[in-house]
Amino acid sequence: MTTHADLRAPRRFGMDRPWAERAARPLRLVAGPGADPTGEELAALAAGLLRRDELAAGLIRAVRPNELHKALATGPSDDTPEPVRAFLDTLSQRPDWVDDELLARGAEACRAFGMDAGLVLAYGSLLGGYRTAAALEPLVRTGRLAGGETLRRIQETSLWWRAVTAPGGMAPGGEGFRITVHVRVMHALVNARLEADPDWDRELRGVPINQYDQASTLGVFSTSFLLHLRLLGVRVSGADARAVMHLWSYVGWLMGVDEEWLPHTERRGRRLLYHFLANDPPPDANSTALAKALITMTDAVTSGWRRFYERERALSVSCWLLGPAAMRDLGLPYRLPWYGLARVGANLLVSHVLGRLPGGRRRLLARSERQAQAQFRRWGAEL
Repeated sequence: MTTHADLRAPRRFGMDRPWAERAARPLRLVAGPGADPTGEELAALAAGLLRRDELAAGLIRAVRPNELHKALATGPSDDTPEPVRAFLDTLSQRPDWVDDELLARGAEACRAFGMDAGLVLAYGSLLGGYRTAAALEPLVRTGRLAGGETLRRIQETSLWWRAVTAPGGMAPGGEGFRITVHVRVMHALVNARLEADPDWDRELRGVPINQYDQASTLGVFSTSFLLHLRLLGVRVSGADARAVMHLWSYVGWLMGVDEEWLPHTERRGRRLLYHFLANDPPPDANSTALAKALITMTDAVTSGWRRFYERERALSVSCWLLGPAAMRDLGLPYRLPWYGLARVGANLLVSHVLGRLPGGRRRLLARSERQAQAQFRRWGAEL
């Protein structure tokens, strides 16, 4: 029987311990007592780099891509291939821990956070994720989030996030559920293509889209998301935080993340995220290229003072959320955090005061929708 200890870790695992320990120190401070991983947990982390999503991998081996795309787009029907039907049937059998009331509350809370949610996901979670080279090579090789594609991919991710957090979005058959399953299958297709590429360095990187990186990315949408929202002065109640973590744990389950790495609670999520970052490799050329592309992603749809403002706003809020050391790692210039501080000031009034008044949640949700519509118009798109 093969155990974690029998598997040789890819070289990226713990590649630069001093750098990783410095980068992970803020998470270590908020992870609470007992944050350090056990020997067994370290072995599981290393093994996770060598594990793919086997359920989805089996599906794409059994069904041709064009048939797969059609079946996922139209939903189950009489002519749906049996492997697709079996895959969807498996995902319809939700774990016992899934709570529909918590899913609904978590989705509503995410929407009520308004424009701050988008700022955090772009310049806290995504940009912060670029600080480590861990999961970037597949993005670059597939052209995702690079160069002129950046804004389009951000729009696509925003639409998925809106579908996940829409009322009923994660119910079986809901739009968020459907898109999440589609993304899972696309990940499996990309993984299979890269695994078959003779240039892929498995000894360095492990499996292209692996359990370790998928679980770490899930932490970006849940644990890191909540931490950064608070840095912008957003009020996140304990009940809302529990619901948000529950929602994204279910999303992670649908995406094929192993049960052992679903965060469920903020404390568990912080501990897991600390484990990942403390064993991640330092930034590389992909990190700096992707970071620059994100900061300048609106250049194609702006000009003059607006282009300058969008870049400076992005740099300012990034500095506030990530700090100067991360900006240096990403090859980005430091800016005074004027925009982050402005959001803190606005949220002390809107989130902490107006949001607590009778009807406050309803007003926050309406405000959030107006902000989303305005953002897409600035991107030259419509919701």
